[in-house]
Amino acid sequence: MAEHNELGKKGEEMAKEYLIQKGYKILETNWRQGSYEIDIIASFKSFLVIAEVKTRCSNAFGEPEEFVNKQKQKFLIKAAGMYISRNNIVEEVRFDIISILTSGNNWKINHIEDAFYPTLY
Repeated sequence: MAEHNELGKKGEEMAKEYLIQKGYKILETNWRQGSYEIDIIASFKSFLVIAEVKTRCSNAFGEPEEFVNKQKQKFLIKAAGMYISRNNIVEEVRFDIISILTSGNNWKINHIEDAFYPTLY
């Protein structure tokens, strides 16, 4: 497995553990439908939380969350719609970004709740 893939998997695992510690119930990880994927789907209070995890070992080219651009947001919104429809979800949906920076054994997690909202593009 490529080094960046390993970093991403480790980041997703850390994000999952972080959410569990905060009281989130993890429903799915790496949920896929065709070419669409959602990193983490969780339940928290009255929300269905769709979480995109971005892990980087440097912020030299920008913070990890900056890589969740409008195109990626549109992709996540469509994927969430598929999940909601397939599972008859009635809860309000929230889109979060979990940004992780690592340097050696130091990991910094930044959880951005309501990072973006579904809009017409």
